[in-house]
Amino acid sequence: METTGMSLKRGCVVVEDSDSVAPAEETKKPKIAECCLTKGQDGVEDDCVPSSENEPGLPEAGVAGKGDKNSSAEVEEEEEDGLSEEEEKEEEEPESFADMMKHGLTELDVGITKFVSSHQGFSGILKERYSDFVVHEIGKDGRISHLDDLSVPVDEEDPSEDVFTILTAEEKQQLEELQLFKNKETSVAIEVIEDTKEKRTAIHQAIKALFPGLETKTEDREGKKYVVAYHAAGKKALAKVRTAADPRKHSWPKSRGSYCHFVLYKKNKDTMDAINVLSKYLRVKPNIFSYMGTKDKRAITVQEIAVLKISAQRLAHLNKCLMNFKLGNFSYQKTPLKLGELQGNHFTVVLRNITGTDEQVQQAMNSLKEIGFINYYGMQRFGTTSVPTYQVGRAILQNSWTEVMDLILKPRSGAEKGYLVKCREEWAKTKDPDAALKKLPVKRGVEGQLLRGLSRYGMKNIVSAFGIIPRNNRLMYIHSYQSYVWNNMVSKRIEDYGLKPVPGDLVLKGATATYIEEDDVHNYSIHDVVMPLPGFDVIYPKHKEVVAYDDPKIPLLNTDVDKLEGKPPPVFASEGKYRALKMDFSLPPSTYATMAIREVLKRDTSIKKQTQLNTTWLR
Repeated sequence: METTGMSLKRGCVVVEDSDSVAPAEETKKPKIAECCLTKGQDGVEDDCVPSSENEPGLPEAGVAGKGDKNSSAEVEEEEEDGLSEEEEKEEEEPESFADMMKHGLTELDVGITKFVSSHQGFSGILKERYSDFVVHEIGKDGRISHLDDLSVPVDEEDPSEDVFTILTAEEKQQLEELQLFKNKETSVAIEVIEDTKEKRTAIHQAIKALFPGLETKTEDREGKKYVVAYHAAGKKALAKVRTAADPRKHSWPKSRGSYCHFVLYKKNKDTMDAINVLSKYLRVKPNIFSYMGTKDKRAITVQEIAVLKISAQRLAHLNKCLMNFKLGNFSYQKTPLKLGELQGNHFTVVLRNITGTDEQVQQAMNSLKEIGFINYYGMQRFGTTSVPTYQVGRAILQNSWTEVMDLILKPRSGAEKGYLVKCREEWAKTKDPDAALKKLPVKRGVEGQLLRGLSRYGMKNIVSAFGIIPRNNRLMYIHSYQSYVWNNMVSKRIEDYGLKPVPGDLVLKGATATYIEEDDVHNYSIHDVVMPLPGFDVIYPKHKEVVAYDDPKIPLLNTDVDKLEGKPPPVFASEGKYRALKMDFSLPPSTYATMAIREVLKRDTSIKKQTQLNTTWLR
């Protein structure tokens, strides 16, 4: 059954969101959906040694190695200590539901107040498990990205698998410190146990493949063979090797495309955090990665990534090192990915423990199909702590730089890492950026970057200090405030005039926005109004069924990794304690799935409200 829902357009303030990213100038596209009813930490193995190299900022979204660069990388090149075991553990601890429940924003706080449908809402729990919210990217060719192939393309020029296993963790650590000039030695000597020519060759290849900038030679010392690693031409040679435009130029096969494209499956990490993790373990800068859009953190997501001159073999090895990540579907291409090239995202969402009757659920789904939903900017846009990102954005636009500094660094309520809490407390007590920095083992975050800027430029030059933060992160605050204003404008527009065009509304004529005149109102519908109400065309399956389940901890759908591992799909009983609504639908870029779900439930989808539901249910 195919119907036409609302299909209006949002103003050009969109640069990035947590469901997907599109360029500001991109026109809204129709959204295709299929909805049906059903009832129903990163870990590291010893042989993978992460780089302790400082990655000063998040990657610049878009094309790597061309045009715009990672702004923080341009400003400074500074080392930082790696995480201790305790700090790594703390870094990966999940956010506390109890803390999130007490603090943070509700939809009312960010202007999300209106619904367009008249059906009766019902309760349901969103994202009770990460597998309840699964996102697959839709590429520019309309193909939905799936992780279904872990094999590595055969390439005779790749080194053997011994490259990844022949060096011990201690040797890798010594070589990394040598590579980054962190030790006082000028070389590292590795004894060749059970000496053979093949063994020596494998060690030479391993060092050159894993530690660009180092050269090797074989030496005899007291009757024993050693492979000695050293810098060929000092720091300048290393710096050239590690630039985004020319990494590993000396070893990349000319017949191979410069970019390795792969599908990234991740759980509980947003795209930029995931790239930071990958770059850390590959010992490269994050701005050699490119992607078409960012994906939500509290979900399982599948998307395409491209990386400059890193082999599929090296990428595939990370599958042995990292939990909650899988990389596959490798191919070599001549070009990177560009921000906004995607057609959208396909969502598979499970709402657990729904309270609505079958009739209420059916009415809600019919309403979504026939009327659509208000495409508000979702809660991900505004942060999860008690200091909303839009407040920082407003202070930036007002040139209130002392307020910007205080909002980013001051102590705040809510769930945060322990070291961030200590850093904020130190800042509040001393206003000393160097003292506060010492409390941060991880300095790649916004707080660490701002503190480094204040340490460098002084408290009287906050603008320059703020400039150390990567451009994408700085823009995030501005976009958050734009989104806050947009949400409030839409709610006010619907409250005053309803869902019909009125004189003074904006419509597009070609690429130009013009006002609707009194005599011209009858020529337009709410579909034509530029600002308020994106909806979508919906295609529904013809079958419905209602399935029950008893165990709230079991997954209610199979992920790509489940299918790769051969796990059978969930089996549901004919009757059970709980019922779940499963929704499958595709949306274009810059459209929030949570806002479609909100229209179905007629409930607040903020983390604060959802964790209250979740905690009550679990108790």
